[in-house]
Amino acid sequence: MNQFEVVCEQLKQTPKTWLVTGVAGFIGSNLLETLLKLNQKVVGLDNFATGHQHNLDEVKSLVSAEQWAGFSFIEGDIRKFEDCQKACSGVDYVLHEAALGSVPRSIADPIATNETNISGFLNMLTAARDAGVSSFTYAASSSTYGDHPALPKVEEHIGNPLSPYAVTKYVNELYADVFARTYGFKTIGLRYFNVFGQRQDPNGAYAAVIPKWTAAMIAGDDVFINGDGETSRDFCFIDNTVQANILAATTMNDEAKNQVYNVAVGDRTTLNDLFNAIKVALAENSVNYQKDVVYREFRAGDVRHSQASIAKIENHLAYDPKFKIAEGIQLAMQWYVKNLK
Repeated sequence: MNQFEVVCEQLKQTPKTWLVTGVAGFIGSNLLETLLKLNQKVVGLDNFATGHQHNLDEVKSLVSAEQWAGFSFIEGDIRKFEDCQKACSGVDYVLHEAALGSVPRSIADPIATNETNISGFLNMLTAARDAGVSSFTYAASSSTYGDHPALPKVEEHIGNPLSPYAVTKYVNELYADVFARTYGFKTIGLRYFNVFGQRQDPNGAYAAVIPKWTAAMIAGDDVFINGDGETSRDFCFIDNTVQANILAATTMNDEAKNQVYNVAVGDRTTLNDLFNAIKVALAENSVNYQKDVVYREFRAGDVRHSQASIAKIENHLAYDPKFKIAEGIQLAMQWYVKNLK
């Protein structure tokens, strides 16, 4: 068994109480599903700004009635300190996923992004510290690397941020480090690289590329690529991300704390190759997309290439990503065809 499997067995034997912020969102609801299937107690916090009730409803349909009874939901907002205090009460582990994502959204509305991602983060950090939680794991972002040109991206070397969103995520890391040095409250930040998978929202102006393209292809609509399609990303299937969160939350290695880690697979896929992979996977699920890609201008705030080194998280947390992009796309397309077709 790898370390993740060992931890899952231990959790089944000695259940804990977890707080998942942003629980009705894409990553949050997948964390909820996994934790409930491990017979954990979960407190969920969400204001439905970007999350959806149907994500919670789907999780309910996938777990037993007894497991679902271990979930308690708070409709609240991380921008309100009292909501954060209520959510942290009696909790062992915090998984802080709530945020306003999207580079373009942050460029369009930097104030809202700042209020949620910085003020909300500080509220959660303070409430968790005051509640004496055992661990605090938060969603950081690969956008923190900014204009640093080196590949693969290594945690200790970042560049200048290219968007307000990137600024907010870097400030999260700065606050986390200050809380460790000032209050002795150590946390772990996970720099996500293009997470994708089941329940990722295909709708709205700020939808991520894989669900957006998938929905368009299922509907027979045009697919747009910003730039020449040779932009590349390190796409990470959601199950790998769930593994990283649980390993981070439960680590007993004190040297692994007050750190940030890349969460990815250490690979690089161009947008042109991604389009073809989705097209093939959809065809295997009886959706035949016949149109060619429509190319348009590059998008402001986007980096050209992104690929992670995952050596640090492998060494410190025994992270072992099970799903490469091809396997993840296969699983994701089955879900999207079932739910969107």
